[in-house]
Amino acid sequence: MGIISTKYLLQRARKEKWAVPAFNIHNAETIQAVLEACHERRSPVMLAGTPSTFKHISCPDMLALCRSYSERFQMPVILHLDHHEVYEDIVNKVNGGVRSAMIDGSHLPFEENIILVRRVTEYCHHMDCSVEAELGLLGGIEDDKDVDAAHSFLTDPQQAVAFVERTGIDSLAVAIGTAHGLYTQRPEIDFARLEKIGQLLSIPLVLHGGSGVPDEDVIQSIKLGIAKVNVGTELKIAFAGAVKAYFAENPDASDPRFYMRKGMDAMKEVVHHKITLCGSEGRLGLGDKQ
Repeated sequence: MGIISTKYLLQRARKEKWAVPAFNIHNAETIQAVLEACHERRSPVMLAGTPSTFKHISCPDMLALCRSYSERFQMPVILHLDHHEVYEDIVNKVNGGVRSAMIDGSHLPFEENIILVRRVTEYCHHMDCSVEAELGLLGGIEDDKDVDAAHSFLTDPQQAVAFVERTGIDSLAVAIGTAHGLYTQRPEIDFARLEKIGQLLSIPLVLHGGSGVPDEDVIQSIKLGIAKVNVGTELKIAFAGAVKAYFAENPDASDPRFYMRKGMDAMKEVVHHKITLCGSEGRLGLGDKQ
């Protein structure tokens, strides 16, 4: 048990055509809710924290919680650095015990993205930490960054080949029409583009902006090479909605043990659904190298 990397798990997921769900967490309650559901379904999981999450709860505290729950639920835990952009920040967290990192240089010119990602990858691999990077730029709001549709762009398949070869990353987040945050209309996913990237690359592919994507589109994406599905916004909405409903019915309530539990249970419903969608149920610990 303990904190592990994603490399072999994601490789197996892509080979067997299922996906590892990656859920954005924010505090002790959200960590517990996600891991309770994954323990019940025996599903592998990645707990993804953005830079602002690690400002809310420190990396050492986050690692301590994950290690504790790993022992309690008798399951390995992947604590993942989601959308981190600063080399020194990643190094510090990896030195502290994190073993899965996303270096996001998607906002940079192609060559600058490669230089940054290669530098992070070389260090992380030395520390047995798997690395995800992004090519292409998703629209929407993620953490403190807001990218409008006019400035987003999709992943070029041929560029993706050169990017992976020159950086040595373990998984690639692709821009194929999804976006961070809430959708105002159904996303138009470029499955032909995803299929081409999947044919050219053997490494696991990652779908960001998974909240609100129709179930059938997620399933089709997994068939075409997606091995990790990121979910964040749906979890926050479910949690907040349940807490608001609890206070509407109990305006004098003040005990967080009750209203937070309502939020956690609502979040767990979303987690259970995404586990089913990803096909990850019962796949925990089946021959993974850790």
